[in-house]
Amino acid sequence: MPDNQGSGLRFASSVSRERDAGCAGQALARQVREGLGGAADLAFLFFSSQYADQAGALSDAVRAELAPTVLLGCTGEGIIAGMEEIEEAAAMTLWAARLPGVRATPLRFFVPEGEEDPALDRWPDNLSEEDEQPTFILLADPFTTPMTEALSALADRWPGAAAIGGLAGGGHDQGDHRLLLNDEVHDGGLVGVALSGPVSIRTVVSQGCRPIGTPYVVTKSEQNVIHELGGAPALDRLQAVFESLAGEERRMAHQALHVGIVIDEHRERFERGDFLIRNLIGADRGSGSVAIGDHVQEGQTVQFHLRDAKSASEDLNLLLALDRTRHEKPPLGALLFSCCGRGQGLFGRPHHDVGVLRERAGDIPVAGFFAQGEIGPVGGSNFLHGYTASLALFSEPGS
Repeated sequence: MPDNQGSGLRFASSVSRERDAGCAGQALARQVREGLGGAADLAFLFFSSQYADQAGALSDAVRAELAPTVLLGCTGEGIIAGMEEIEEAAAMTLWAARLPGVRATPLRFFVPEGEEDPALDRWPDNLSEEDEQPTFILLADPFTTPMTEALSALADRWPGAAAIGGLAGGGHDQGDHRLLLNDEVHDGGLVGVALSGPVSIRTVVSQGCRPIGTPYVVTKSEQNVIHELGGAPALDRLQAVFESLAGEERRMAHQALHVGIVIDEHRERFERGDFLIRNLIGADRGSGSVAIGDHVQEGQTVQFHLRDAKSASEDLNLLLALDRTRHEKPPLGALLFSCCGRGQGLFGRPHHDVGVLRERAGDIPVAGFFAQGEIGPVGGSNFLHGYTASLALFSEPGS
């Protein structure tokens, strides 16, 4: 699907269900090349796991026809293409852009087997730290990439730079996934691109929750275990919130209760978007403590959250509506990384996330995949999320 606005930035996307990878890749690239009016500066190729063994042929066909300066891609639990979310059938999508004057620096990162420390010196050295603040788009294998530590290392080296992306899906064990970087095919680690120059890349991270109860200050904790909230046992606070819920909300709380950690403690009040959402993973009645899926420190503010289809839909709609009111330049193209726990399983109908995106952003080229973890910034810091829709919205530079 081409984009034909008069600016120098151009975007196009296409989708195929053809089972022969070579034929499909060639057809995808021809459609995209026609939409762009020439070769691509940047291209993303997302494909379902049925094509994992044909990843090399698929990449070769696309590169031969489209000649992108930088090509990235990976397998997904499902494919997001145009107006569709293809969750089970074999499919692939190609998204490409012409980005005049934009520097696109490909990145490859991995931790050698047996080591766990993503040392800074392993990050690619082809990106100058003197360059304009880049935006990173990252694709990673969930089995071989310590993503939280990698994002921490990225923040140390490029403070304030936004990262968006997702963890490859469709596989069940190490070696099942495929990652593309130009003419290379990998089954582990991380690939990505750093983009800097005359393009705006706005990030939208919809964690799909709504706060319930009231915020509490953590008054006693140890790593990921919260012992006290506001001077009382954390489990007592949780029980009070649970008892305040109505029947249907109480039922949902048994299955979809989470904890939000406030990112910016200097705000006078906390609302949606002010929290980093983490799973509530256990409770101990003896001690009155609760455990969550992240470390928490004494003095931080937390609030319990509820995730359901209505909350997730409202959150995505709200964040995209806010983006349009805050920015004069409309999106011209978008990448969407949606959790494999969303889709029909959460919303009870197909094409929800991409449908909301197109309703809010218009008929723009869109591609992405269902991920086993989503990358995106909250409160100015990059995190690995779950049950989240992370979006990169490309527009002309400016507000």
